[in-house]
Amino acid sequence: MTRLSMKTIRNLNEKDLHSKIQETKSELAKLKVDGSKGTLRKESGKLRPLRHDIARMMTQMTEIKKKK
Repeated sequence: MTRLSMKTIRNLNEKDLHSKIQETKSELAKLKVDGSKGTLRKESGKLRPLRHDIARMMTQMTEIKKKK
């Protein structure tokens, strides 16, 4: 999965944003399992960007909810 820019995140509606968060969280969980097994060698640099993307999407969800 590629990094999401804040501009892209802002263009998503609430439903799409929620599904994107769930998708990213499941990918992060899969990578964490691989890390605990010790098979994450090449993809170890993907964990932090995924966490940052999730945080940015959650922030946008909060902003959307506050506007309502």
